[in-house]
Amino acid sequence: MLGSIAGPQDVKRLAAEELPRLAGEIRDLLVDSCARFGGHLGPNLGVVELTIALHRVFDSPRDPIIWDTGHQSYVHKVLTGRAGGFAALKQEGGLSGYPSQAESEHDFVENSHASTALSYADGLAKAFKLRGERDRTAVAVIGDGALTGGMAWEALNNIAAVKDLPVVIVVNDNGRSYSPTIGGLASHLSSLRVNRRYEDFLGYVKDKIGNVPVLYDALHGVKKGVKDVLAPQAMFEDLGLKYVGPIDGHDEQAMEAALRKARGFRGPVIVHALTQKGRGYSPAENHDEDQFHSPGAFDRATGAEKPKGRIWTNAFSEELVRLGKEREDLVAITAAMLHPTGLNAFAEHFPERIYDVGIAEQHALTSAAGLALGGLHPVVAVYATFLNRAFDQLLMDVALHRLPVTVVLDRAGVTGDDGASHNGMWDLSILQVVPGLRIAVPRDGDRLAELLREAVEVTDGPTVLRFPKGPVAEPVEAVGKLGEMDVLLTPAAEPDVLLVGVGPMAQVCLDAARLLDAQGIAATVVDPRWVKPLDEALAPAAAVHKLVAVVEDNGRVGGVGDAVARLLRDADVDVPVRTFGVPQEFLDHAKRAAILGRVGLTGQDLARRITEAVARRTSSAAEAVRP
Repeated sequence: MLGSIAGPQDVKRLAAEELPRLAGEIRDLLVDSCARFGGHLGPNLGVVELTIALHRVFDSPRDPIIWDTGHQSYVHKVLTGRAGGFAALKQEGGLSGYPSQAESEHDFVENSHASTALSYADGLAKAFKLRGERDRTAVAVIGDGALTGGMAWEALNNIAAVKDLPVVIVVNDNGRSYSPTIGGLASHLSSLRVNRRYEDFLGYVKDKIGNVPVLYDALHGVKKGVKDVLAPQAMFEDLGLKYVGPIDGHDEQAMEAALRKARGFRGPVIVHALTQKGRGYSPAENHDEDQFHSPGAFDRATGAEKPKGRIWTNAFSEELVRLGKEREDLVAITAAMLHPTGLNAFAEHFPERIYDVGIAEQHALTSAAGLALGGLHPVVAVYATFLNRAFDQLLMDVALHRLPVTVVLDRAGVTGDDGASHNGMWDLSILQVVPGLRIAVPRDGDRLAELLREAVEVTDGPTVLRFPKGPVAEPVEAVGKLGEMDVLLTPAAEPDVLLVGVGPMAQVCLDAARLLDAQGIAATVVDPRWVKPLDEALAPAAAVHKLVAVVEDNGRVGGVGDAVARLLRDADVDVPVRTFGVPQEFLDHAKRAAILGRVGLTGQDLARRITEAVARRTSSAAEAVRP
């Protein structure tokens, strides 16, 4: 049946009795594709019937459907003619794991950062009103995990203020975000999930007194009181939002009926759908950790994931547990990503010292500030891309008060498969402006443990530790020290080039240095370990070289390379600085190694470009002394 689905109109033409077969084929496609390549399997298995209903009721792309977060959009991709693309899911040149404007007109926004869909929908619906397009509806599908983000509630407050705003909000309530959703809102929705008495009561009222308007109005206050007792969904209606549900999100016909009712209201409506993450694939349904939220490649028959080996996250997780045993003041914070950031091991050892704040990075940082003010040392572990959301809190709530908070950035630099929104290539630039902040970048697992220990010893300001995605690098031992920096290679001849390798780029610099040596260019390689503030010993070292090259897996603008150039200028060291990093652009998804190769961050590319730079400088010097 999937072969006949070229777009939403084909979904609309199907008879109701054909839809279970379509749902089954979609689930088979999702499991097969994610088994080969990995991907967000659990969330998408849970929204199959819900997505079919959306596309039968609304007219995408005229009615934009916005997914929060975008990782639950696979079924939407299938129903908008992209089933064939799942043969290369998340592979270079293949289908993205998130909505993509380049792929389809049905993907309005490329959102993968949570709690944004309601704000997009608010703006779109207001635009429709102002343009007189009264037959259009903005649809936002938001999980209850995303509703733990404050931005979602800012949007709800504004949506509710315009009574005729054409917005339908589907709350995809599966009780989970990555792991079981944390917080009061999750508990509130859980009470709705298990209590059907309110719906039964409403049905009774409609049947018995629906034809007596005066009596119905007279009993409105009674109904309101009963509603508050039977199902505490008043939080939505008290905002002024019409509420429909809860609905079985796997009953396609019931979902269609609810969505049609919501669309016909022509004002802001909440449709509350109860779904099961991992639905229809028993290994996912029975996976307690996260219902196969985002597994790597796995065996389809058993669900067993293929071994990943030891990754950077493991090295962090192990050292944090060791530190936790030594220091009772150490606490940890996660934003709904206990397992992905490796804090699950700390939670098992110290359950009273771990805080999961939900998808709320801003709150995480300011809560950490409070913990630090209370005499503790918080470690906040987030993906590097999500730190962008909490910059103000790190700057004004933590750094301004010189508080000892350690922020650990997993998946820093180029992450690859998850696309532009997940590359952690901004932190080394935006964090340069934070007064009193120290940033450490380890080159291997041993240095990660070493630098984490140093970071949590800092008592007069915040620290940041960043590391990339993937297998942890093998140890690279220093051959000497330059101030507090590690010297990794010292040339036998008079040095020409000083290579400053930031974290995992140190190995790339070593590879380049060996190739440069074959060209007669002598290179010194140093790993600064701490890149903010830079060690002042870097200036006199640079002065005895002809060229300084800084290599980082961060955007070139405002990163470590610019900081090195500024350090040399301030020290009156007149040696040219070349920065090698990630271009300031949104990168298409591909494997990390492929992207690094594409942007020239390999030993061979680096050696070639430095050879050319040295040749130009030598030629210019010769021209200057020619009579």
